[in-house]
Amino acid sequence: MARATDGLHLQDVEIRQEGFRLTADWTVAEGARVAVLGPSGAGKSTLLGAIAGFVAVSAGRILWAGRDLGLLTPGDRPLSILFQDQNLFPHLTVAQNLGLALRPSLRLDRAEWARVAEALERVGLGEMEARRPAQLSGGQAGRAALARALLRARPLLLLDEPFAALGPALKAEMLALVAEITAEAGATLLMVTHDPRDAQAITDQVIVVAEGAASAPRPIAELFADPPEALRAYLG
Repeated sequence: MARATDGLHLQDVEIRQEGFRLTADWTVAEGARVAVLGPSGAGKSTLLGAIAGFVAVSAGRILWAGRDLGLLTPGDRPLSILFQDQNLFPHLTVAQNLGLALRPSLRLDRAEWARVAEALERVGLGEMEARRPAQLSGGQAGRAALARALLRARPLLLLDEPFAALGPALKAEMLALVAEITAEAGATLLMVTHDPRDAQAITDQVIVVAEGAASAPRPIAELFADPPEALRAYLG
């Protein structure tokens, strides 16, 4: 079993917003791939937002490898997060959007621009470095966002349904790419999804967010074999 000093640990965490409360107290081992499932409005995105530093924690601590993330700004936390809108800046080229992962000033040297080009090749966008985000398809934008996360090389990757708008085949392709990249990097993955098939495709554990609590991770096969009532109602 993972220790509190390993991986991601939410220690007696409580998130309170107007008319909303969410609690969590568990550890995700370093290198694990975990799906976050639950009904709409239950707090899945709020949970990821708290880990990333965009949502305030009312009580408790969020730690990575024993370090309190509450002491760090979102940009200094050891993670990358992808949202549905991919977080690409429309006025920058694809290459420039990736370059931000290395230097916010975009004053990259030749070696750093070479790393950007390599990352684009890695996700199949080698010919699109000069395009603007508006010139990309949904799948291409997702690949660009993944390439930027790859360049950031953070040990924790949070996905808040970045591929929800894609068709089944393209979404499956993107999920396979996520699995490949995280496996190569040894990164820890937390992935919010509404589709249990996505969870089964690339994760091995599930956190259920329902009825005001984010439960401890459970093996995915065990969970789907005997889902708790809240998840059973959600799955139908």
